Amino acid sequence: MSALDALSVASSTFVLVGLAEIGDKSQLVCISLAARHRHWPVLLGASAAFLLLNALAVLFGAGVAAWLPERVVAGLVALLFAVFGIQALRASAEAEVVEPVAGSGHGIFATTFVLVFLAEFGDKTQLAVAGLAGGFDPWAVWVGASAALVSLSALGVWAGCTLFQRLPLSWLHRAGGVLFLAFALLAAGRALG
Repeated sequence: MSALDALSVASSTFVLVGLAEIGDKSQLVCISLAARHRHWPVLLGASAAFLLLNALAVLFGAGVAAWLPERVVAGLVALLFAVFGIQALRASAEAEVVEPVAGSGHGIFATTFVLVFLAEFGDKTQLAVAGLAGGFDPWAVWVGASAALVSLSALGVWAGCTLFQRLPLSWLHRAGGVLFLAFALLAAGRALG
């Protein structure tokens, strides 16, 4: 895989995961915790959780791809992305309220890590990362997904409240849904071709 191909995969993954995760529960956890605690432990805890979750998803996706024929993996990815796309298009603009867990000092890092890890384990974005890693360069997928989720954690910590006041969450869900459906069509083309 050339550097340009890897950059393309990482960029596509960044956009897909970023749009899918905006306004999700992990970002709300970051907003809530950062409102009561220092910003850095919240950001570092969320980032560490996402780096680990993405590594697990990439390992799983690449492992499945090694055992199943490419057409089967592409078909499963197409189905998975189509479901996520339809789900995102149907999502309401009502934000889920997440109550922060109180913590102080260095314990907020661990609190953030655990909350984000548990909230995102098996979530749609982790499954999407696994699906992408099954059909594309796993390293590029991990870099793109990790960059998106760390960036969104930072956005949640520092500017999340401002963003949600200016952009309707329903628009972001629609954009994510359309992008998932586009990726589903691409994967379906790979499965059939």
